[in-house]
Amino acid sequence: MAKIVVAGHLCLDIIPELPERTSDLGELLAPGSLTEVGAAVVAVGGSVSNTGQALARLGEDVVLLAKIGDDEFGRTARRILHQAGSGLDEGLIVSENSHTSYTLVISPPGVDRSFLHSPGANHTFCAADITDAALEDGDLFHFGYPPLMRSIYEQDGAELKKIFNRMRDRGMATSLDMTFIDPASEAGKVDWLAFLKNILPSTDLFLPSLDEILFMVDREKYNQLAADFGENIIQGVEADLIEKTAQKLIDLGSSVAVIKLGEHGLYLRTAESVPDRSASWSTISQFQSCFSTHVVGTTGSGDCTIAGFLAAYSAGVSPQAAMIAAVAAGSASTESLDAASAIPHRNQLQARIDAGWKKLSGKFS
Repeated sequence: MAKIVVAGHLCLDIIPELPERTSDLGELLAPGSLTEVGAAVVAVGGSVSNTGQALARLGEDVVLLAKIGDDEFGRTARRILHQAGSGLDEGLIVSENSHTSYTLVISPPGVDRSFLHSPGANHTFCAADITDAALEDGDLFHFGYPPLMRSIYEQDGAELKKIFNRMRDRGMATSLDMTFIDPASEAGKVDWLAFLKNILPSTDLFLPSLDEILFMVDREKYNQLAADFGENIIQGVEADLIEKTAQKLIDLGSSVAVIKLGEHGLYLRTAESVPDRSASWSTISQFQSCFSTHVVGTTGSGDCTIAGFLAAYSAGVSPQAAMIAAVAAGSASTESLDAASAIPHRNQLQARIDAGWKKLSGKFS
């Protein structure tokens, strides 16, 4: 079994249970208002926790590398990961000079979630935090959420380039995920196309969501779609835009581009040659729809989708099987309020697929 190292952004998620709403969602946070809510789920979130815990639940050998503060939120994060088993808390790095990152997740039933986020110690994560011991016997290195990590996105990603080149020198495949960027933040002023031009030649697998990547590589198109469709820009997107965007990522250097499409599934595009893969991975263009679930929450579903893909990719399966494994993990994750607790072992997930798990009718399938 491959050993997967997951590094990057980690935070403490606080997720209040919200009621069904018939009024405008904006009223939820209106000044002076009071909305009665249910109990809150407190979970460890962010790319490292979501993808890492999902991989562990799938049965993969995984190491988590992330930075927390020496504070109560940090101790809570460590305790939660320790209770999850598999030594998931052992790779956490404690910084005495910054606080633990946290996120207030606003996730009403049937509505896409919103976040209030403090990056905290994630801003100082750097190549020097990654020890050789943590990488021992590693086969694949996944890094998540550079837009929430100042030291990683500065200077066109010079620090991340250093990290990825080090992994390749060790013979490890490299994988990268993004997160959406607050246009008003410091990260919103970064030249993300220049960042990608620098990083993607050192990236084997690139797995952003549609809105994230359009914001980075075609800001004018993103702004137009956001103006017309608000947060649900996919309503105005046709398949050819997704295909062309993915090809641009291949042209920039990534061997495999997977674009997450929310409830509409995934799109996969691959280069003519994918390192350490058979010819079956050459020049693939494929959409894959999600499985039907009773959706409790969508927090971390994209990260869990990535976990499914990484696990399958590491196992050496076909691109089609990797896509199915990815949407299966992502779909299963929506059956709990937090990211990963509803994900079963990969054998159970496969059994559900084999038993005829119903697919959703995605826009592109």
